[in-house]
Amino acid sequence: MSSVSSTPRWDVHRLPRAHGRIFLVTGGNAGIGYFIAEQLSATGATVVLGSRSPMKAEAAVTAIRGRVPGARVRILRLDLADLASLETAVDALESAHLDAVVHNAGVALDDPPRRTTVDGHELMFGTNHLGHFALTRWLMPLLSAAPAGRVVTMGSFAAKTERLDLDDPQSRQDYRPKRSYGRSKLAQMSFGLELDRRLLATGSAVASVVVHPGGALDSLTPSRPPVHVRTPGTWLRGAPAGVLLQGKHAGAWPAVRAVLDPDVRGGQLWGPRVFGLRGRPRTEPVWAHLTDTAVAERLWDTSRTLTGVDPVGVPG
Repeated sequence: MSSVSSTPRWDVHRLPRAHGRIFLVTGGNAGIGYFIAEQLSATGATVVLGSRSPMKAEAAVTAIRGRVPGARVRILRLDLADLASLETAVDALESAHLDAVVHNAGVALDDPPRRTTVDGHELMFGTNHLGHFALTRWLMPLLSAAPAGRVVTMGSFAAKTERLDLDDPQSRQDYRPKRSYGRSKLAQMSFGLELDRRLLATGSAVASVVVHPGGALDSLTPSRPPVHVRTPGTWLRGAPAGVLLQGKHAGAWPAVRAVLDPDVRGGQLWGPRVFGLRGRPRTEPVWAHLTDTAVAERLWDTSRTLTGVDPVGVPG
């Protein structure tokens, strides 16, 4: 008799059931975050959409319920650009535990001028990285109360060619929007890996995983009115890119697997299978510049100073 693997092949279209579990997706009202939320909703879990726009979040809830009958989905008002609001936002979850959070929300600016959060931080670094760094502090008690809590941080392929400048982390001296965006995502990814090292050191059961979506384009993304509408013309123009890239529904797959697959381990990096740009999710070697623990530790110390909190430290 031939042997059969005891671990079934992961199928992005046949996800395991997750009844009774609760997941938070920041920026779950649009883009890749919407598809992460939609796919997780199909497992029977309760999915919370973290969004600063109630109107956009309501539209996303309507779209998800139209695709997933009986979906358990709700909204959490969440503004990562306002650090003082995050503790109150987490209190509003009104949950005794949280099985996973997907740190997905992000701001991407293409043109100057440099903009800042309400706390005075550069907008992309302050929202994409510092906001999630501080949010993790307030979520940690809920994640620790779950049997195997997970923090899943959504990075970006744009971070692969960037390097952090910790002498000027907020681009005060030389602001270039696309570079600042890539560095903000690199900071997120570095944080996610350092978070796992620190959680392990404390004996925590919470794991931290880093993912990226590869190349995910709107033109290759299926319509989800009113959240996203793809016209035939848009699809035709984007179709040639489908040889190497994919839509945002597929860009969600690494994060969804990192939330649900019990074989995923903390400290791993997950992305698309084909050149890291498209296809089903797989684990991949951590990028060389993300293995520099001295940089990660310095970033952690800088982030702790800027936010006034420590995600793993003892509350003050």
